[in-house]
Amino acid sequence: MGTTSTENTLLETIAYLRSPISIRERCGKLFDLVESGKSSNFNCDLSQLERVADYVIDVINSEYPNGEIPFHSRWRHFEAFSEALGVSRLNTLDEKLAGLTPLEKAYSKFDLVILSVLLDAGAGSKWCYYEHDTGLTSKRSEGLAIASFHMFCQGFFSSNPANLLQGDAQKLQSITEIELAEGFQVTTDNPLVGLDGRLNLLQRLGKVLLTTPDFFGQENPRPGNLVNYFLDKAENNQIAATTVLTTILEALSNIWPGRVEIAGVNLGDVWQHSALNTSLNTSELIYAELVPFHKLSQWLTYSLLEPLQELGLEITGLDTMTGLPEYRNGGLCIDLGLIKPKQIDILHSPQKVSSEVIVEWRALTVIFLDKIAATVRKKLDKSEMELPLVKILQGGTWTAGRKIAVELRPGGIPPIQIESDGTVF
Repeated sequence: MGTTSTENTLLETIAYLRSPISIRERCGKLFDLVESGKSSNFNCDLSQLERVADYVIDVINSEYPNGEIPFHSRWRHFEAFSEALGVSRLNTLDEKLAGLTPLEKAYSKFDLVILSVLLDAGAGSKWCYYEHDTGLTSKRSEGLAIASFHMFCQGFFSSNPANLLQGDAQKLQSITEIELAEGFQVTTDNPLVGLDGRLNLLQRLGKVLLTTPDFFGQENPRPGNLVNYFLDKAENNQIAATTVLTTILEALSNIWPGRVEIAGVNLGDVWQHSALNTSLNTSELIYAELVPFHKLSQWLTYSLLEPLQELGLEITGLDTMTGLPEYRNGGLCIDLGLIKPKQIDILHSPQKVSSEVIVEWRALTVIFLDKIAATVRKKLDKSEMELPLVKILQGGTWTAGRKIAVELRPGGIPPIQIESDGTVF
């Protein structure tokens, strides 16, 4: 029995909302709204673009004086502070993986980075992680990365004592809140925002691994089995970055709690804004208010590209992906005057992730990241191929956002406080 025209329209809408094209188009509509003065939340000041680009370039030159900028991915956080400490956590991982085939190493690296990214929602300002080997205490995203790295290396996510360096469906479904709290060193004096949200995400992932063998395999379902899926999708030893993203969005859609759905399909990091009362990609006003971001999924995509490159695959279409609308990149835009809140309450009252203030802020951030990247390239006389957005994010805007936050506010907190549920930021 064939599909109806309505069903086809819904499927087209789902596919559209999972594409970077839709992120830029929908965010662009909100940007136009703000730029035309029709927003009650923000103004834009494009005259600050040159200043912001100069600030980002200064950070790039400071962080990467040799010009060799890596991708903005979770792998950078695993090495946080390692240069100053004289250690390399990734070298330690490679030593643990010695003796495995290149394919088996890729499975483990996929397991590690997928689990770590999914655990990377905002930690709050009070939580920190103490690394026993180095004596380092770290916070926020780096702290979460280092914590999840050590949890992985200790076999926290594995049900198989003979293979500790994996994450599998059986263990993920059985993890308890007490275990997760111990792994993250959570106490009453060291609270982690969204611990229950992280636990639910892991448990949901365990169920998804079991129910989608096309992505995660029949035997020993694990995130790392996505490697085989991508190898099958590659043509002429090449794979498009968007192929990785759309696969992640499809394969992991059911792990996200309480999100917008179309025809029973969970859309993930997609939110509503009432100002968008025009159609999506059809003449009908179907789900017209939706704004997609897919922040964690895009960051996860960026993070999965490196193990695929290690297997010899060439990544194409990098700059079809968008910048990441999170509080470091968004904070940079506010702190350096590209985005100006119209109401002082925006900066002083915590905002829900679903609020139109946050949706609008994130949309503006996506568009401004493209404009910052273009201005940086022009000033450095670099092409998109030489300096793709994923490197400008790393070099780059994320680090610059953290730097200016530390200069302006105690603890480097973002300019807008977000009520995290452990699944978005």
